[in-house]
Amino acid sequence: MDLLFYTTSQCHLCELAEALLVNTPMPAPVPVDVVDIAQSEELVQRYGTRIPVLRRGDTGQELDWPFNQDQLLTFLQ
Repeated sequence: MDLLFYTTSQCHLCELAEALLVNTPMPAPVPVDVVDIAQSEELVQRYGTRIPVLRRGDTGQELDWPFNQDQLLTFLQ
């Protein structure tokens, strides 16, 4: 499994989500690719009001902010 982390610069909520992601203990490392939505008008339209968003590469399932550690761990199972 790999994750896409949709974010943009100057996003306080994105910083909170990133800190939660980094500090959540996981049984195995999960690769995370950071995607700045500002690089694509399509991504801005899709995620502009929803970021930060995590997307699973294997299932396409998305987890929108706000989420807590328990919700994140459930999403990753």
